Amino acid sequence: MQRFVQLFTELDQTTKVNDKIDALVRYLHDARQEDILWTIALLSHRRPKRTVTTSLLREWAAEAAGIPLWLFEESYHIVGDLAETISLVLPSSISSNPQSLSYWINFIRDLGDCGEMQRKERILGAWAQMDTAERFLFNKLITGGFRIGVSQQLLVKALARYSGVEQNILAHRLMGNWSPEEYTLEHLLLGASPQEDISKPYPFYLAYALEDAPHTLGQPDEWIAERKWDGIRGQLIVRSGELFVWSRGEELITDKFPEFLMLAGLLPDGTVLDGEILPFKAGKLLPFQSLQTRISRKNLTRAVLDSAPVVLRAYDLLEFGGEDLRQLPFRTRRERLEQLLADCPAPVLQISEVLPFDDWESLHAAREDSREHASEGIMLKRADSVYRAGRRRGDWWKWKVDAMTVDAVMIYAQQGHGRRANLYTDFTFAVWKDKHLVPFTKAYSGLTDAEFQEINAWIRQNTLERFGPVRSVRPELVFEIAFEGIQPSTRHKSGIALRFPRIYRWRRDKPSQEANTLEDLQALLQRTSG
Repeated sequence: MQRFVQLFTELDQTTKVNDKIDALVRYLHDARQEDILWTIALLSHRRPKRTVTTSLLREWAAEAAGIPLWLFEESYHIVGDLAETISLVLPSSISSNPQSLSYWINFIRDLGDCGEMQRKERILGAWAQMDTAERFLFNKLITGGFRIGVSQQLLVKALARYSGVEQNILAHRLMGNWSPEEYTLEHLLLGASPQEDISKPYPFYLAYALEDAPHTLGQPDEWIAERKWDGIRGQLIVRSGELFVWSRGEELITDKFPEFLMLAGLLPDGTVLDGEILPFKAGKLLPFQSLQTRISRKNLTRAVLDSAPVVLRAYDLLEFGGEDLRQLPFRTRRERLEQLLADCPAPVLQISEVLPFDDWESLHAAREDSREHASEGIMLKRADSVYRAGRRRGDWWKWKVDAMTVDAVMIYAQQGHGRRANLYTDFTFAVWKDKHLVPFTKAYSGLTDAEFQEINAWIRQNTLERFGPVRSVRPELVFEIAFEGIQPSTRHKSGIALRFPRIYRWRRDKPSQEANTLEDLQALLQRTSG
């Protein structure tokens, strides 16, 4: 565990990619194999199952620290991180324990078989054997909140240097349902083909946002354009007569989409499609919110399936007949995809059509029409590009439409977390309905540090009421709120919900009386919903 703490510290204290890779390679050479496996798993967002509730951890930590629970809770709010708060309030350790990372992972897992009093006794005993840094990571593992600034691409680079295996092979092997309890390090890094696991997806290729004018990309005939769809990015896999659906977040979501199961008998074995899962009914796309509502349900009833049926709108063919096609030019993969879907007509399977264009000006016009097609903008892919892993510059770009905006009045302010725990950074905004302000969204990003400081000084002088960490303030400050989508919502008092709201700018020039109205938002909802 001490060596893992050292690795965490080294990674946390640098922003330089090469320094992070060097630290990882040193760890891979120093640590035990079972610890390396768990480290790879943790850096790949695989965490041990939570076996203790955070409410119990807070109670036990307050008791061990000899402070009332309310004082712990106040400290937690200021610190902004539960694992860090616990590690700071506990008394100094009375002994040391040189156990490994894998020991503590198994320790946490075994807590699930213990009664509450036994869990408490074991956790208090563990805390007493650790210094502050070890406690912090131990608590992160217990709560399932372990995160660190290491991308999958960076991890793969370190593993490639350590093992001598090519990066694209390693990236594929790290995908799927593998677990440190079932794999050895040798099997994970040096094993046979990833096709041993017939469900294993490929690493997703991610596009960069295009911020410059498209003509900077060169000649139009070097590019293929499609619409950018607003759904769940996924890979649909058919191997050995079975079908699997993976999300971009490496979550196996086959059971969430039973409509696709029919494709196991229609698509040839050894087929992997990359595309977007979209809510689609009566010949038109539904708002993304209907898809969110569906995937949050534990039980997919017939009513739920009927309210938000889905399609896969495919835009790439990664494997066919068991052959990995990722190194073929995108133009070739698209041609094969079109032929495959022509030979396999199925209502749940669509193709993301190519947008023909002769010059950048005509494509710009197509982009402006995006919302009329329930699209977020344009995807631009170099015709001769291979399918790479992760986010890479140069070949794939997303050219999104400009965000929608509305002017709103700030009515509540809440303290942030982490480094912003002492600042009010989470704001609630409202628009006018008759002569009253109706809250409709929250936002916390988009302002500079200097603006946050200035607004915080204003909040402290203009507070009307306090509700724990939240303050209601005089309805005077106006902000322009940007967002990507708008849809009806029965959960919100305003009757609407925004997609990806953020603060675009502080409207110092505008009095609160000139902010937008709920009627304005309803009219915008009508226009965008067709």
